[in-house]
Amino acid sequence: MSLGIEFDYKKCRFHILVDIFAIYFRSIPDSPSYHCDDMNETLTAAVLGVIQGLTEFLPVSSSGHLEIAKYVMGADALPEESMMMTVVLHFATALATLVVFRKEVGVILGGLANGVKSRQWNEHFDFSVKIILSMIPAVVVGVCFEDAIEALFNEQLLLVGLMLIVTAVLLLLADRAKSTEKKVGFVDAIIIGVAQAIAMLPGISRSGATISTSVLLGIDREKATQFSFLMVVPLILGYIAKKLLSDDFSFGDSQLMVPMLVGFVTAFASGYFACTWMIKLVRKSSLSYFSYYCLVAAAFAIYLSLAK
Repeated sequence: MSLGIEFDYKKCRFHILVDIFAIYFRSIPDSPSYHCDDMNETLTAAVLGVIQGLTEFLPVSSSGHLEIAKYVMGADALPEESMMMTVVLHFATALATLVVFRKEVGVILGGLANGVKSRQWNEHFDFSVKIILSMIPAVVVGVCFEDAIEALFNEQLLLVGLMLIVTAVLLLLADRAKSTEKKVGFVDAIIIGVAQAIAMLPGISRSGATISTSVLLGIDREKATQFSFLMVVPLILGYIAKKLLSDDFSFGDSQLMVPMLVGFVTAFASGYFACTWMIKLVRKSSLSYFSYYCLVAAAFAIYLSLAK
């Protein structure tokens, strides 16, 4: 039975779900000009927010999952506003990190202030320098190879699948590593930073790579998790600032304020949940479950790459 609705399957695979809800809750528009591009941007933003929030902290690769979601939902999902939506979602997860570690961040900032006044080196200066050292590899790679990296984010599903397998192996190795009480050292910070830079590849989990590398270096699991989550905040804020200052940046249509707000709220809420949950899981050496999930996700990504 024809409803007079034109669908482009490649663009509307995800939005068919929206149609099902639309049929259930309200009548379908009679106009034959009703296309998938008119679907509910708010629902799409909510889904992207949940994906970003969960996968930013859980060791399953946010970039890999967003690439898979982009293929499933259609490459043109939120085409004109994608940069603005990306900024909003990243800011939400950065804020979630700061809220979860608000006490630690407060202590660090207070210690830095006291150190500046007394002109004495303290453990908070020590920690801050390690954070800065950990940022250097990612900054260098991001600046020198920006175009090459961006080229990888074009539905390269086979690459995503292979990198998810790498993530799975790292998580398995980290889960079997012995627990220690070692703190992050200066050399450790640089090595962890290299792991973070490698995690720019779609499919390599940033949290998975940095936490696994830390644990394999013998660093205490809880300290490794805290360092992993805090070390990315300056990078996220720098990324946001870069995008805001870009000539290509646009705040978009005012009608999209609601979808962006929904994306922000869902990314923040899911990110807060994932961050607190991840801390408990790392402490209990339960990373292997995510390893198995990454293998399943890798198989799915490889299947999509071969089927398209």
